[in-house]
Amino acid sequence: MEIHPDIILMDITMPGMDGMEATRRLRVLCPDCLILALTVHDDKQYFMQMLAAGASGYITKHAAADDLIDAIHTVASGHVYLQPALARWLLEDYQRLIQQPGQSFQSPPGNHIAIVGLDALSQRERQVLEMVAQGSNNQQIGDSLGLSPKTIARHRERIMNKLNMHSRTELVKFAIRTGLVQL
Repeated sequence: MEIHPDIILMDITMPGMDGMEATRRLRVLCPDCLILALTVHDDKQYFMQMLAAGASGYITKHAAADDLIDAIHTVASGHVYLQPALARWLLEDYQRLIQQPGQSFQSPPGNHIAIVGLDALSQRERQVLEMVAQGSNNQQIGDSLGLSPKTIARHRERIMNKLNMHSRTELVKFAIRTGLVQL
């Protein structure tokens, strides 16, 4: 019996073959399969190697359960999921790349739309968005603001609907682009 999974949760440290090699092989054998790295490693080298091997997402095992569910849904819908606390590595490398001599960079078209989008958020939604972009999970945000994790999840859902975004990664990029958070 052959199986054709939609999503594969891939660990990095496995006996016999590591997750990077398994991901590379799976991308060849099953190009339609989406691979989400689920690992204990919050290390830049592993993060970059898994993305280079073809993973569609990366989340650590110490992320909250609702973040893992969000990651699975994000990858299943064809988007990339990068745990916000780790996505900064990709952004740092990108910023370093565009600042190299001889490189020119213009702000992306439609940047004014993002700023208008920020104005559409309530003060509480901005607080939640800022904390999401800083890598906090629903429990941590709720504890900080004196709200339940479910209330934070509803705030995050409203933010995503208002901004027409579908993942935490998109929210992080938006928060950085609009200046709500800085690296």
